[in-house]
Parts: sequence; structure tokens; C-alpha cells
Amino acid sequence: MNRLPAFALFAAVINAAGLPIYIYAPKYYADTYGVSLTALGALLAALRLFDVVQDPLLGWISERLDRAKAWAVTGGAVVLALSMLGLFAVAPPIAPLWWFGITITALFSAFSFLTINFYAQGIAKAGAGDDGHVRLAAWRETGALLGICVAAIAPTLLMGQVSSPFAVFALGFAAMTGIAALLMWPEWKGRTQAQPTPIRTILADAITRRLLVLALVNATPLAVSSTLFLFYVDSRLQAPGWEGPLLVLFFLAAALSSPLWSAVARRFGAKRTLLVAMVLAVLSFGYTLTLGAGDQVAFAVVCVLSGATIGADLTLLPAMFARRMARVSPNGGQGFGLWSLVNKLTLAFAAAVLLPLLEQAGFRSGADNPAQALDLLTWLYAGVPCGLKLLAIVLLTRLSLEEPARDPI
Repeated sequence: MNRLPAFALFAAVINAAGLPIYIYAPKYYADTYGVSLTALGALLAALRLFDVVQDPLLGWISERLDRAKAWAVTGGAVVLALSMLGLFAVAPPIAPLWWFGITITALFSAFSFLTINFYAQGIAKAGAGDDGHVRLAAWRETGALLGICVAAIAPTLLMGQVSSPFAVFALGFAAMTGIAALLMWPEWKGRTQAQPTPIRTILADAITRRLLVLALVNATPLAVSSTLFLFYVDSRLQAPGWEGPLLVLFFLAAALSSPLWSAVARRFGAKRTLLVAMVLAVLSFGYTLTLGAGDQVAFAVVCVLSGATIGADLTLLPAMFARRMARVSPNGGQGFGLWSLVNKLTLAFAAAVLLPLLEQAGFRSGADNPAQALDLLTWLYAGVPCGLKLLAIVLLTRLSLEEPARDPI
């Protein structure tokens, strides 16, 4: 399995365009252009409804590209880079809300297409044996977490250093996307795909369905905390300027913990390991409910612990799903189309429900907020994820993965 560093870099780029954008984009457009949180939440929710049709369709297309995949993926990378530039480096030529909608739709459509093809290609790359999935997952998920980490902290580190930090970030991202696409080019060429698997066949598999439901519930806490992170640090903790260091701690803990969780899972099994991580996440979110203004040091500890649990989520669950797809749908395109859709629906929940709730409670970004709005922010940021993680624990305990005694993830 050569060229694994290329897989890691490509994973870093496409994941840098996912979660970090949900951290920054709504607040950036609210602060810079005065777009209301309710309007942003409604628009993001509408785009996720579009994904219900788009992502399975992209999976269907992916399974039929065959030798044209190299050109299609490269085109997707170009769209990804241009969309990021449009979102952050170009002043809206039309109403900011509509410009936000156009650019972020293009960004996440490209993100979905690239993610689906990338993870499906991983099935062919890893082969039939579990060891191949282990090695590829280690490179891929570590690269993904490092990409998330860099994208999450870069804009805050650039603040005060350059006049337009988000524009500089977008330019750097576009350059790295070009490099990653170039290095991955040989992986797409000359590879004959397996026969496409109908989506009804994939969904007919009970374990696949349960993994998708588990992924939906288990990933929603991360979507919630990511969407509200900047608001929480700035307004609840009243710690402006701490956003960058705290994001560093959170995502660096996720990246560094990823290989450790994999090692533990190889010894004790993926299911047991994931359950331990989930319990740690519940404890972290529960403690966060007790924090308030000036508690940024205590919250830094929470960021390390909760970030470490994300390392387990983002490493073990995708590897478990990929291994299941190797049995159910060796091509993988439509299976990962569903996986992409599930993960983006979690972000839709955070945007469509939580942002309007905050605004209705009187919360305003960057302003003095009433106590009831700050209390609601705390419960949304930590209480909702805590409840969802408890539900995810129940779902995982009832899930039979048909694992061997020593899970090789």
C-alpha cells in the first residue's frame, strides 16, 4: 500500500472544507455582513434538504465513473477551491445571504463528491483483508483530523497578523487543494471498479442501517458543539481571544488520540473502545454545564478530553462502516453517499434548530446578552450533546457488528 501520504493529504484537504467551515462561516457572515442567525440557519437547513437528493445521486455517479474518475475528481477539487475563495476571499457581489448560499452550496457539493469517491477508493485500496483497512484508516483519519485542526485554528491565528485573515486562509486552502489533487491523480487512473450496488441492496443490510443511525446520533453532538463553539467561548466564557488556542487543544487532542484509539481497539475491540470514548464525552459535556464567565482554563481541560473522544468517533466509526461496505457494496460509492448525507444532516440540525432558538432568546453575536440567552447557549452547547451521546451509547450497546474476538480496527 504505497502512496499513503497522498491519501493523508487529500483527507486533510477535504476535511478542512467540512467541519471548520461550519465553525466559522455563520459567525463570519453574521459579524461581517450583519446576516441574521435565523436566516443563516434556515438557509443551511434548506441546503441539507437538497443533500437528501444530491448525496445518493453523487454516490450513483461515483460508481459509474470508472476511468473518467481522475478527471471528475480533479474537477471537483477545482470547484472546492473556487468555492472557498468565493465564500471568504470575495466581497459578496449580491446580497450577502444569497452569496453565502451559492458559495456554500458549491463548496459542500464538491466536498460530498470528493468524500464519496475518496472513501470508496479506500475500499479498493485496502483490499479484502482487515490489515489493509487498518493501515489506510490510520493514515486517512489522522490526515483528516490534522486537516480539520489546521483549518480550525488558521483563521484565528491569522487575526491581527494580516488585514484579511479569512481571505488568506482561503488562498492557502486553494493552493493545498491543488497540490493534494495532483498527488492523488495516479490513484484514480487505470483502476477498474466493481459492479455498482443498488442503494436498496445496501439499505437492506440491517447492520448497515444500524451503523447509519448510530452515525447520525453520535455525530450530532460534534455538529452542535462546532456550530456553537465560537459563540460559547466569546459570550458564555467571556474569553475573546481564546478561541484559537482552545480550538488548537480540541482538534490537536483529536488528531493525536486517533492512533491511540486504533491501538486500543485492536486489543479490546472497536465496540468496547467506542463505548469508553462515548462515556468520556458524556462526562466532558456534563462538566461543561457547570462553567461560566472566566472558566476558560477549566474549559481548556474539557477541550482536551472531548477532543480525544472525537478522535475515536472519527477513526473507528468510518473504519467500521468501510469494512461493512467491503462486504455489502465493494464499489462503495452509494454507501458512502449515504454516509455523507447522514453526517451533513447532523449539521443541518445544529443550523436549523439551534441558531434560531438562540436568536429568539435574545442572543446577539458580539453583544451583551441577557442571562436567559447565555443559559440557553450553555444548555444547547453542552446539554443537548450530552443527551445525544447517551442515546448513542444505547444504540451501540444494542448493535451486533459480528466482530471477531480481537477487532482489527
